Amino acid sequence: MIDQGLLELLADSFTKILLPGLTVTVPLTVISFSLAMIIAVAAALVQFANIRGLKQLARFYIWVVRGTPLLVQLFTVFYGLPSLGVVINPFPAAVLVFSVNEGAYAAEIIRAALESVPGGQMEAGYCVGMSYLQIIRRIVLPQALRTAFPSLSNSLISMLKDTSLASVITLPEMLMATRRIVARTYEALALYLEVGLVYLLFCTVITKLQKWGEGKLNSYGRQKG
Repeated sequence: MIDQGLLELLADSFTKILLPGLTVTVPLTVISFSLAMIIAVAAALVQFANIRGLKQLARFYIWVVRGTPLLVQLFTVFYGLPSLGVVINPFPAAVLVFSVNEGAYAAEIIRAALESVPGGQMEAGYCVGMSYLQIIRRIVLPQALRTAFPSLSNSLISMLKDTSLASVITLPEMLMATRRIVARTYEALALYLEVGLVYLLFCTVITKLQKWGEGKLNSYGRQKG
């Protein structure tokens, strides 16, 4: 039998955990991923276009970000930059780190998707009088993003879970809220399982949206075909 007091604690703590999820975790994920997509598309396109200088800069950025731990990046921005006189509040610091970090991984996904588009598509675009930028915007990029959509959706799920690391820079997201309740009640197992279920709930919603989005993109692709 589960202790009645424990059930009451879980019921009371659920709202205290869910609220930071809705007000901090979800906005942090949405804003960071949106900025990451802008970074990723730009980094992927300069590599695909083989723009000298910018391509090397994009490769260097991807190499550094993917080669260093996300936790180290958070510590560097939030705790390290103040020594240089640059102080960033927890939420903007988390947005900066997560968007730059995710942008590097997403850039490789989009670059691979761009390279998977048949070369004949470019030639066909030139034949009908389109410029390079028009071909990329109207033909290549839409096809590439359709190909990259499942992988990018998985990256979004990973980012949502990784936002738990933002607690180390004092951002009051779900994990920090849970740790505070644990410090007061000493019910670590039950409460950490509960916050895990809340993360699972959020990820399930994203998974459902992913399936819906894939269906829409597939139907759109068939119509275009």
